[in-house]
This record gives sequence, C-alpha cells and structure tokens, in this order.
Amino acid sequence: MRSTTARRRVLAFALTTVAVTAGTVACSSADPATDPAGTTYTIWDPYPQYDGSSDWVKLLNKCGADAGVTITRTGYDTTDLTNKVLLAAQQANAPDVLIVDNPVISTLAEAGVLASSDDTKLDTTAISANLLGAGQSGGKTYGIPIGANTLALYYNKAVLKAAGVDIASVTDWNSLTAALAKVKAAGKKGITFSAIGTEEGSFQFLPWYWGSGANLTKLDSPQAVAAVSLWTDWVKQGYAPNSVINNTQTTSWQEFATGEYAFAENGTWQLGNAKKAGFEYGIIPVPGVDGGTAAAPTGGEFVSVPVQKDTARYTTTQKLVSCLASTDNSLATVTALNYIAPTEAVQAKQVAANAELQVWVAAVKAAKGRTGDNLGTDYPKISQQLWTAVQAALSGSKTPQAALTDAQTAAAAATK
Repeated sequence: MRSTTARRRVLAFALTTVAVTAGTVACSSADPATDPAGTTYTIWDPYPQYDGSSDWVKLLNKCGADAGVTITRTGYDTTDLTNKVLLAAQQANAPDVLIVDNPVISTLAEAGVLASSDDTKLDTTAISANLLGAGQSGGKTYGIPIGANTLALYYNKAVLKAAGVDIASVTDWNSLTAALAKVKAAGKKGITFSAIGTEEGSFQFLPWYWGSGANLTKLDSPQAVAAVSLWTDWVKQGYAPNSVINNTQTTSWQEFATGEYAFAENGTWQLGNAKKAGFEYGIIPVPGVDGGTAAAPTGGEFVSVPVQKDTARYTTTQKLVSCLASTDNSLATVTALNYIAPTEAVQAKQVAANAELQVWVAAVKAAKGRTGDNLGTDYPKISQQLWTAVQAALSGSKTPQAALTDAQTAAAAATK
C-alpha cells in the first residue's frame, strides 16, 4: 500500500473532486439501520444494458441465494463507474463487489480502495497469468478477470482471392504489407483500423507496438519507430485510408463491412456483425514484425472487492466472487458478453462449442494488460503521449522519430 500522500496523488489523477484523508481508506456496504443482520450485499457493474430479467442479473441473484444473502445490484456506464466508486469509498459506502474495466484496477488499488486477494482469500491459481497481470499492482492481486477480449485481423476472403493473396502467406509485417500492395493493385482497399486520438487509438496500435518488440517505458526506441512507420507508410502508400486518423473501432468496422477492404483490425465484439456482413470472412492474429502472434492488449472487466471496515464480510463476498468465476457460470457469462474466458478449462469449452473462437483464444493467450510491466497509474499518461505521437506521424506534421522523441520526453515528465 502506498503512503497517504501517494494515495492522494492517485485519487487526484482519477477524480479531482476526491481527496483521501489520512490513513487507510475504510469502506462499508452494511448499513446497520437498514440491514441490521448484514445480509444484503451490493454489487456494482458496468452493464446498465442488462435489467432484472437478464441472464446476468439472474446469475448475480443466484450467487447471492447460494451464499444465503440478498443482492442489491446497480449497473453504471463505464465512464461513470470509477468516479462513483471513488466517491463511495471516500464516504465509507463502497459496494461489496465491484466489476470494473481492467485498466482501472491499478488506480483503485493504489488509492487504497480495493482489498487484495491476501485479504479476501480469493483463489486465482486457475486464471491465465497474462490476464491476471492487469489486476496486479505492487506485487499484489486485486480481483480476477470476468473474461477478456482483444484484437485480431478480420479478412475478406473474396477480396484476397481476387488479388491473388493466400492468407496462409500472411505471417509477418513484410508479408502483410506485400498482401496489401496486391490488393491495391487489384483495385480494392487494403486495411482499416482505428487511430483516433484517444485510448481507443492506443488500444488498436499496441499490437503493432508490442509486436515490434517495443516497451512502453521507452517510446522512442528503434522498435517503436518501426511500428509507427509501418502505419504511416501504409497511409502514404494508400494501403490504409486517411480516415483512420479519426476512425473509432466502430467506424473502421463500418468501412470493412462495405466489402471493399481486405483487412480490418477489430475485436471479438464484432463477431456478431461479421456474420451479418454478407461476405465470407476469416480471422488471423495480428502478426509480429518477424512472425508469430503479437501481444494485443486485453479488454474486459475484473471482479474486485472494495475494502470493508467489517472484514468479516469478506467471507461471503469471496463466495459471491467464486460463484461468478465458477466454470459453469463463467462459460455462460463470457458467451453472453462475447468474451474469451480467463481459464483454460472454460476456453476449451468455448472452442468445443464454436471452433471459430480458436483464433481468439490464441490471441488472448498472447495478450497482455495495458497497466502491466508495473506501469500501474502511469499507463494513461504514457498512452496519451503514444496516441498523440501516432496522430502526429499519420497527419504528416512530424516524422515517426520526431513524434516519438517528443512523446518520450512528455511521458517521462508526466510520470516522474
């Protein structure tokens, strides 16, 4: 746990209106006035689209019933949830169980809001280590992933066939670029992706960045320059459209859905739309510079446990979290959310039910958390400089080297 001063800095970063008072953050969901028996447990999640009739809420209630308690559940928009939790922690009224986007875990943990698995006795041994990393900070683990999504390359079979491209030949950056050149020569469009100046842009760029061998602690390394140059050259050569600089993942998918593009970088959440696209498609992992599967960033939420003044509540909370993470319940949850399960046992069940998910399982196994490598709350500051550099290079206002040199200088100053 960081000092009180450090926790104040973390909260100021995440929510400027919250100031942490001296000492450890103390939270409690049990209100003796309204719940004298302490048998009501609160759960907050980022799924407001699911109402009481949904399978998700039914599962929460079932887990509560199995643990002998009543569940009070509230769904918040993802952008609101972090602020709500920080305020609730300050007011000693945090929920018993919190499901939150994985990059936020380090912010909440370093602010003293979350209990570690040492406190809650959660068993994390079955969780894939690379996925669990997004929920670790300071050598401790804060929760478990409910599931994961990540990025890969969708491809249009008809476009590649017309261009004379065998998808099996696309194994690294050079062969992918060669395929894009053939597609352009055949009168079709090459690849679309999202390079917008937000976290979404960094999320899409990271497979190429990590696939080059670059590390986020050194934004101006030769490997990093190679990754930015790859995207920049694709735009210059007309292999990728100028629109990528403003594309979200949704708008880049809409471009691919026209049937004119050979490739699109996107995620598991587009599988349903892919089936409706009206053309035959396939999926391959994002390749590394010299082959193999590039590490893509993990998306998805963690089930975590906010700190409680009454630590006796952790016993029941542990039962609730374990219920949500059980093999049978995990399969139902990840299927509903279009996620890949965080355990190999459930991943095997997913592939057995749908062989198309094999490529996504492989991508998730190679993926890594954005806040990993001990970046924690420094990640958002570094990410902002990364997407700023990519934007500058794609727009032509700076060379890749100059853009990344400036980004490294700014990131170093921001993370002192």
